[in-house]
Formats: sequence, C-alpha cells, structure tokens
Amino acid sequence: MITAILIDNVWATRKAESLNGLKFMLAEVIGGSNEGERMVVVDIVGAGIGDRVIVTTGSSARRMLGDDAIPVDACVVGIIDEDCQFT
Repeated sequence: MITAILIDNVWATRKAESLNGLKFMLAEVIGGSNEGERMVVVDIVGAGIGDRVIVTTGSSARRMLGDDAIPVDACVVGIIDEDCQFT
C-alpha cells in the first residue's frame, strides 16, 4: 500500500463497460521512493480532492471491487485522518 493525496477528478465518458459507475481521481504519491508520481485511482470510500489516502495496487485493487476481471490497478481503500509517528 502507498500513501497519496488526491489532486483532481478524472472524467472518462468513454471507457470499458466494466468501469461504468466507478469514480476516478488523480492521485499524487506522498513519501517513499515514488514521491511525486501521479496515478489514476478508483475511489470506493468517498474521498475528495485534498484528502490524504491509502491506495492499494495490483490484484488487491481489483479484489476491493469484488471482480478480478475489472481492469483497475489502483484503488483508494482509506482516508488518512492523521499520521502516527513512531520513535
């Protein structure tokens, strides 16, 4: 899983039928070696622009949608309320 911030909505009026009804957003990775990388994610938790989120990728993202045949590679699975710092 990775952390990201949602920076915009993504509108796709023409897409694969299996993607109908899904909410797409543009996310920017925060932290780690991929910081700053952008990706399109499917939001299933009702997050919004400016929210810091937890994103799962690959087959785990498809499983969150309940169908391994859906062509999705990244899915928002949580909204970060606050960071915990370990010492």
